[in-house]
Amino acid sequence: MTVFKYLIMLLLFSILSFTHASSTNNAKTNLHKQKKLAYIVSDIRIPFWKIMAKGIKNASDSLGYDFEIYDAQNSAKKELEVTIKAIQDNVSGIIVSPTNSSACVTILKLAQNAGIPVVVADIGADSGEYVSYISSNNRQGAYEIGKVLVKKMREKNWQNGLVGIIAIPQKRLNGQERTAGFMHALDEANIKGADIKQFIKWTEEETYNYSKEMINNYPNLRAIWLQTSNLYDGALRAIKDLGKKDEIILIAFDAEPVFLDLIPKGVIIGSGMQQPYLMGEEAATTMGKHLNGQKVEKNIQLPILTISTDNIAKKLPLIHRNVLGME
Repeated sequence: MTVFKYLIMLLLFSILSFTHASSTNNAKTNLHKQKKLAYIVSDIRIPFWKIMAKGIKNASDSLGYDFEIYDAQNSAKKELEVTIKAIQDNVSGIIVSPTNSSACVTILKLAQNAGIPVVVADIGADSGEYVSYISSNNRQGAYEIGKVLVKKMREKNWQNGLVGIIAIPQKRLNGQERTAGFMHALDEANIKGADIKQFIKWTEEETYNYSKEMINNYPNLRAIWLQTSNLYDGALRAIKDLGKKDEIILIAFDAEPVFLDLIPKGVIIGSGMQQPYLMGEEAATTMGKHLNGQKVEKNIQLPILTISTDNIAKKLPLIHRNVLGME
């Protein structure tokens, strides 16, 4: 057993011991929880999660709840630490976007032991008890953006070209669904995939290196699909540096403010845009209903906006508010 794994197991044992004692003490003394919602998030540095946090805060304010972000900084160890911190803070409810679906199982178990309800937002859990799961229809959204790519490749007569994927971790349920939906669109058009690389470091340099590797390894590469948005520049730099600007298409998922300029110019031909601000509002509103004793839906799935050069002007109001959180 590695030292890191030993430390994780030790920390987990401590947390389980604490939550059991905390739950028992709360039951004995009938303590009232703070009117506060916690957002446990994998990495608040990623713009998508920042926007979701804004949506959660907006709805929390409307409901009269305090709100605090507990940032895991893309670390499994830190995620456990912030989970116990939220439990120690005796919050009314937890909204969680975990580092991955298996990690969420532990968070749910700890919260359940402490008697704190949880709403899961976007990434999902392999198992466990939660109030509601708020998600995007990742499979359908990826399928629709895949069809945008197919259309563009046909227009350029590139049907025999290959498509590379730079993916979010495939341990996540949303990552699996994105890949499955996108590949379905390619399969229907008989367009072949080249390679799939998964983010580990979540940096532009990693994106650059993955893109460069695929371009060098697959001479017939005609497109790269980036399963996120904020690391787009690494792919664009690789395409430019290798002299493939007019030979390889970049298509994305989610959105950055700069996409409002890049998509109309065709620098990025389109993106399947989740609505994180709306998801955050829905997560907090659902938690509020549950805390007030109202029945809520176990699974709430929001649509993904399929945005391309053809429709971005028409969809701007929705993109501004629900996608980019521009109130």
